[in-house]
Amino acid sequence: MSTHMPRTKHIVFITGAFVHHSGWAPWQTHFEQQGYTTIAPPWPYKDAPTAQALRDRQGKDQDLARLTLPRLIDHYAGIVRSFPERPIAIGHSLGGLVTQLLVNRDLVAAGVAIHPVPTLGVFPYEFSFLKAGWKSLGLFTSTKKTYLMSFSDWQYAFVNGMPLAEQRAAYDACTIPESKTVARGGLTSAAKVDYDKPHPPLLITSGDKDTIIPAHLNERNYKRYKKDNGSVLDYKEFPGRNHYVVGQPTWKEDADHILGWLAKHAG
Repeated sequence: MSTHMPRTKHIVFITGAFVHHSGWAPWQTHFEQQGYTTIAPPWPYKDAPTAQALRDRQGKDQDLARLTLPRLIDHYAGIVRSFPERPIAIGHSLGGLVTQLLVNRDLVAAGVAIHPVPTLGVFPYEFSFLKAGWKSLGLFTSTKKTYLMSFSDWQYAFVNGMPLAEQRAAYDACTIPESKTVARGGLTSAAKVDYDKPHPPLLITSGDKDTIIPAHLNERNYKRYKKDNGSVLDYKEFPGRNHYVVGQPTWKEDADHILGWLAKHAG
């Protein structure tokens, strides 16, 4: 890994599973007002302009059903490599896992993993993780079909604690069909991080109300990294955040904390 302090104003936002990439739009505006250039590219086969358009494709989205985690990682690796200088990666949930893998490959100037899916070796024994996530694995169903989270599952996994009308609005605006194959990839060596090697600056955040990726799980993820190799590694738990953290009314507080961290460690 290069040892100079990274200095870049380019950010790649990486979307998690189950949700449309347009959820980053307010973040993009906010970061661009602070002088950054940003992109929030969709996953392969998720390039429709709205979540409803992707829901309408279900049953005819076999390409998405066949998408794998290694291919998804390579998709974002290709995007960050296309920049003239290493950009910053900010990812949420499974996008947070992808961010950690890009950091581990030394492909980005810095990474922020927001409530990330655990890396291989960080065992998610929390009941709420298993309850919220087991259907996405579809262990007894065909991987030839995508998985669309029901509204009741969305309420539990993403928007717990929010008013019903806001839960419904978030579902309609964001929720999309997902590849079970990608979800299963999180249980394989594709999700493996070398915790001992030096790496670019990395910030991991969590929320105390998150059910699908509980804060304790994110903290164990953070604690797996070697702390004496000269790398910048930080952890921040926010109160009142569920897994819909990117779209919660408190999102700007999280964004401002990240902006402050980036100012110190990435430019």
